[in-house]
Amino acid sequence: MALIDVKDITKVYRLGDTELRALDTINLTIDSGDFVAVMGPSGSGKSTFMNILGCLDKPTSGAYVLDGIDTARLSRDELASIRNKKIGFIFQGFNLLSRTTAIENCELPMLYAGIGVDERGRKALAALKSVGLEGRQHHMPNQLSGGQQQRVAIARALVNGTPIILADEPTGNLDSKTSVEIMELLVKLNNDSGITIMLVTHEHDIAAFAKRTIRFRDGRLVSDEAGTK
Repeated sequence: MALIDVKDITKVYRLGDTELRALDTINLTIDSGDFVAVMGPSGSGKSTFMNILGCLDKPTSGAYVLDGIDTARLSRDELASIRNKKIGFIFQGFNLLSRTTAIENCELPMLYAGIGVDERGRKALAALKSVGLEGRQHHMPNQLSGGQQQRVAIARALVNGTPIILADEPTGNLDSKTSVEIMELLVKLNNDSGITIMLVTHEHDIAAFAKRTIRFRDGRLVSDEAGTK
């Protein structure tokens, strides 16, 4: 069974009398352990698609089945719960709390999940260690480089044991060398831990790290190709 199964998804926004079809009949399956780069020009539908995969939005029609669960049947609270248990998010701007240490940032998803303080600390420390930040757990974001801040964000995405990471331009604010380091870390997590990764990028050299590249244009999925690496 596919981890992600998208069937005939359409997303329509209505602005007065105008209808904008952001997604038009998208069909896609993603198996556990896949690493997919999502590409396309601005306005192509890729961000809308990722919002639906992240249970941040619902399609107008069609079905999104996540790990065997039909998300259309879920309430708002149930969608929030599935996000916390199944999906880790990584953003271009890191989205760390500026007045909170690295380990405290990592603990946030577990706080929402109701996990006790001792277990939160232990798991957050282990997650930071797994991304090469052992010894930096008490640093504030402004005491860390951009690459280190993104590693904290990756650790935060991992800490609940979620099987999926959705990464939105995770190297967009990083220099070329640091971008490669972050992508190599994601590849390692995908290979060693079997974490499924969906990554939005405009950069072909970043997409080349993925096992598969899909492309959107005008709300349609226009290509689905195996990676070159």
